[in-house]
Order: sequence, then structure tokens, then C-alpha cells
Amino acid sequence: MRALIIDDERLARDWLRRLLQAHPEVRIVGEAANLPEAVRAIESLAPDLIFLDVQMPGGSGFDLLAALDQVPAVIFTTAFDSYAMRAFDVSALDYVLKPIEPQRLAFALEKYQRTQGAPDTKQLDAAGKVFIKDGDRCWLVELDRIMLFESEGNYTRVFFDNERPLLARSLNQLEARLDPTRFTRISRSQIVNMRVVADMRPGIGGGMVLTLNNGLRITMSRRRAAQFKQMNRL
Repeated sequence: MRALIIDDERLARDWLRRLLQAHPEVRIVGEAANLPEAVRAIESLAPDLIFLDVQMPGGSGFDLLAALDQVPAVIFTTAFDSYAMRAFDVSALDYVLKPIEPQRLAFALEKYQRTQGAPDTKQLDAAGKVFIKDGDRCWLVELDRIMLFESEGNYTRVFFDNERPLLARSLNQLEARLDPTRFTRISRSQIVNMRVVADMRPGIGGGMVLTLNNGLRITMSRRRAAQFKQMNRL
């Protein structure tokens, strides 16, 4: 896994880097000491996992997550226990208090591996099916029936027919396997099946409002709308 350390304290970054030497499956691709650095590092390095402090110069760890278009898996590392509930509200994978202990870090990494599983690289065939298990219920769904994928932390909500099950796979993992000519990332949290889009209209602030065949309205972000228009010469 490719990991990024985000913490304004150099000693804290150094300590975490030393602890991670015991985990050869983790490759540290970079570090950041504040919010602007972190945004640039995530956009350029595309890590699978970030170790994120809460309080930093230039904005908090929560401000960082709100600023990202695509959010990696997150393990908070902080000296403050008062933010734990808020961390899990934004679907953080774990919340590790400083000083970080080796056993606690190992537990957090095991949780990441259980949640993420082995990454898939083969693209899903257009006529293929997706197996979804949510609790005791299972579905084998044709891609053509899927209208929308919506991120919920490290899981993805799948919209098809009248069903909305959770798939134990991140939106980023799904995006890597979906045909980009059929499925378009319209925001940091949604991928839409363009074949079920009935109408597209300009939205507020440069975005676009998409209406699906079932009447559901969703919003394409300004950046994604600009990319979409450029690619389609609109």
C-alpha cells in the first residue's frame, strides 16, 4: 500500500516513519506538514492511505478531507481524543492516539487490509455483472442496471432498480475497473452511468445538474463539469 504521512510535527512524522519500517507492505510515498502541502501531495502522489493529524497550520485534517476531490483511506493520528466521533462521522478507518504504540499501529493497518482487500486491476466488462453482498442479502447485478455509485467512506452505495446496497469496495477501486466511456466520475463521491442520464443542465457555480431516467437529480462538480465539457467538446 502507498501511504502519505500528514503531520505538522517533524518528530511525529519521523516516529511514525520508524514504526512503519516494521511493515514492509507499506511504502511511504511522501510527507506533508500543512494543509496546502497535503492537498498537493495527495493530488500528485495518489496514496492509498493517509496518516492524518487533526490540528495543523493552514487548516485541520477535516478541512483537508473536505477539500479533496478523491479521498484515500484515512487513519487519524492525533494527541486529542475529543475528535474521535467526528473522525468516524467522516468514515475514517481508525483513530490512533499519540504517542503511537507499535501494537496499536499494527491493528490499524490490519483493519485497513481487511477493509480494502486485494486491489482489483481487471476492468469490468460492459456486459459483466457485479456481485454485491450486504448483510444477509446478495445480488448479481448487470452493469447496465447500475445507475449510480456513491461513496460512503471505504464502502460504496450501489443504486439499481429500487435497491441501494453497500458494496465493500471503495469508490476509487471501482473507478479503476469501470469503463470510463460509460461511467463518469462526477464528484469526489459519485460515479454515474452516463447511459441512464436523461437530461443535463447548467448548475450553480459552473457545475451541471444531471437528471437520471428514474427522475433522480445529481450534481456534477465544477471541476468535473469543465473536464467533461472539454473531453466532449461542449
